[in-house]
Amino acid sequence: MDIFSWNVNGIRAAKRKGFLDWIEEESPDILALQEIRIQEEQMTKKLTDIDNYYSYFNYGERKGYSGVALYSKIEPNKVETGLGIDRFDQEGRVIRAFYDDFVFMGIYFPNGKRSKERLNFKLDFYDELLDQAMELKKEGHSLIISGDYNTAHNEIDLINPEQNKNVSGFLPVERKWLDSLIEHGFVDTFRCFNPDKEKYSWWSYRTRARERNAGWRIDYHFVTEDIIDNVKKAVIHDDVMGSDHCPISITLDL
Repeated sequence: MDIFSWNVNGIRAAKRKGFLDWIEEESPDILALQEIRIQEEQMTKKLTDIDNYYSYFNYGERKGYSGVALYSKIEPNKVETGLGIDRFDQEGRVIRAFYDDFVFMGIYFPNGKRSKERLNFKLDFYDELLDQAMELKKEGHSLIISGDYNTAHNEIDLINPEQNKNVSGFLPVERKWLDSLIEHGFVDTFRCFNPDKEKYSWWSYRTRARERNAGWRIDYHFVTEDIIDNVKKAVIHDDVMGSDHCPISITLDL
């Protein structure tokens, strides 16, 4: 089973840049998208009715902002959206699908760069997400939490760590939360297979950073420890264009 995650920075823009051709060629079994930046009334059948896929969406209330999607060849037993808290859910950041062997969570974590208030919002979101993930884990579910986490974990995960140590996305308090996620029994799949590889999943549009590969690794598939042995590989597809992020994937054998 190939599971992909991709912040597309606008699903309509991604469609113009070949998204539908990519999904046909790559044929992921499960695909989570973040930052779809579209409203329900703006969706077309080409995006909602892709051959061989069930599709689910969580739209942000603000036009042209946030939103997540899930495409799945396997019909989930149940799909839920949001965290059940209005201040988070109005931004359309969470989609949760229950399968026979695991619960899949596609998440667009907030960005904290805009202000102190948004950083606090991000940290509160982090804590609530972890609390709910731990409840699912206690209920006996294996979990896969995929998406744009908006934080680089360690110095290996961004091009200029020293210059960014006081920038949201690499603050000690944000990185500490990723430490906490691991302490609670979750595994960073890419780093599990590639402990020393410098590879990135996001590049700023503003500085032609992708041409220089001056990027950050802020997109992750974290899985619970009980299924890490079922993960056969983890890949960052940095050759795929169409967004300021690239797709990331894991291959799962259950």
